[in-house]
Amino acid sequence: MISSLPVMRLACLLLLLNVPLVWAHGQDAAQQTARQALKQGRYVPLENIVRDALQRHPGTLLEVELDDGVYEVDILRADGVVIELDYDARNGKLLKTELDD
Repeated sequence: MISSLPVMRLACLLLLLNVPLVWAHGQDAAQQTARQALKQGRYVPLENIVRDALQRHPGTLLEVELDDGVYEVDILRADGVVIELDYDARNGKLLKTELDD
């Protein structure tokens, strides 16, 4: 009789191996959607957003994300504080500024 334990281990391994593939595919689709919106003029260019964020809070750009039509910009200031700025991707308007602890 074949033990079900090795079969379950194999099934779990296969599931784990597929997770990054599914995640990567979702990322590609999101990137394509963002590029299309930018080309069609529905989103403000990222360079404009980063320039504004760094003028408001000079420092080191840590990360920029696009999430549901909102650019999220993280900046490390010289004093060690991380600032997160959220901008509307459609018009470039600053929506929120937040200190990250």
